[in-house]
Amino acid sequence: MSKAFLRKLPVYALLIFFAVLFLFPFFWTVTSAFKAEAELHAYPPVWIPSSFRLDNFIESWLSQPFTQYFFNSSLVVIGTTIGQLISCSLVAYGFARFSFKGRDVLFIILLATMMVPWDVTMIPMYMEFNAFGWINTLKPLIIPAWFGSPFYIFLLRQFLLNIPKELEEAALLDGANHFQIYSKIYMPLVKPTLVLIAVFNSLSVWNDYLGPLIFLNDQSKYTLTLGLAQFKGVGDVNMSAIMAITSIICIPPLIGFFFAQKQIIEGISSTGIK
Repeated sequence: MSKAFLRKLPVYALLIFFAVLFLFPFFWTVTSAFKAEAELHAYPPVWIPSSFRLDNFIESWLSQPFTQYFFNSSLVVIGTTIGQLISCSLVAYGFARFSFKGRDVLFIILLATMMVPWDVTMIPMYMEFNAFGWINTLKPLIIPAWFGSPFYIFLLRQFLLNIPKELEEAALLDGANHFQIYSKIYMPLVKPTLVLIAVFNSLSVWNDYLGPLIFLNDQSKYTLTLGLAQFKGVGDVNMSAIMAITSIICIPPLIGFFFAQKQIIEGISSTGIK
């Protein structure tokens, strides 16, 4: 073995240890989804099921309207992601490329709103949405995203500040307006950051439990996280079925991260966040 490898060996060992540590809960969830109920509660633990029971997935999925829950969650994720990308990119473009009086003060106020926890605004938001007649609809979960998020605006602004102004000046000389510059020049350049924001928002919304719990009452409007919580409270607790539903819910985020990991790394490095 080379001396360089020996010097890095403790680092590799530490990384492998933490990788196994973090992957173990996921491994246990997936294997438990295939186990019979007796194997799941056996002691000593049964690490690998004796027979892989696909019936756990089918029966648990059909026991509740999880197809409707999946559709609701997908609708909320798509609606909020599109809203965040459009609104945040427009606001970030304005802060990064326009000079106007009070710009820096407004940006500081925008960042200061990140320090206000969602729990503080929860009751006023509920009262406001109730006045609009939006309670028990998906609107409270989708429409606020169309007004932007301070964190995502900050990410996009940091990237836009690094783009040379000569591109904008050349486009203006060619007769392009600011919206054309925004849509045809800057947005293609910030694609890695846009993908990063889309992944961050999708994961956050897909796993959100408190928002649907507060704003939704009708079971037909439930998202997957709320449906899973209700499923755990129906009758006897079947842990194999719960693990099966949990494993299914984890699949879409894993697929999204797998295809977007290159853009995620580029987006993080380009915005200066380590």
